[in-house]
Amino acid sequence: MQQPDFTEIVALICKEDGRFDRRAYDFVRLGLDQTVKELRKKESARADRSRHVSGAELLEGLKTYALDQFGPLTKTVLNAWGVRRCRDFGEIVFNLIEYKVFSKTENDRKEDFADIYDFEEAFVKPFQPARRPRGQSAAGALGTA
Repeated sequence: MQQPDFTEIVALICKEDGRFDRRAYDFVRLGLDQTVKELRKKESARADRSRHVSGAELLEGLKTYALDQFGPLTKTVLNAWGVRRCRDFGEIVFNLIEYKVFSKTENDRKEDFADIYDFEEAFVKPFQPARRPRGQSAAGALGTA
């Protein structure tokens, strides 16, 4: 019998656990691939070997990948998929582990995904205009009088 593909597995997961949109699962899988690729670049001596990614490393990779993909709309997109905090990424990862799409070591825990960063700080703040010091006009900030 043929193994179910990723799309079929995600459909099963979403049927049992409707908290997250199927696109969130696709995003995490693609984000993991990108994270592994970036980590391999940094660790070129071991680039040919399979590498385990920790929860914190994956979260940082997902943050970078999300900002690259969605820019200022990142938080809006993730929220629309039901992802509102780091812990939600952990729930998605562990759903995929349960269905043997991802693997884990004995040290991996859902708690590894708890509060690594705040979504507002990570996905909204980088796109907000810089605040000027009090009393400085817009003209003064540009160096014109």
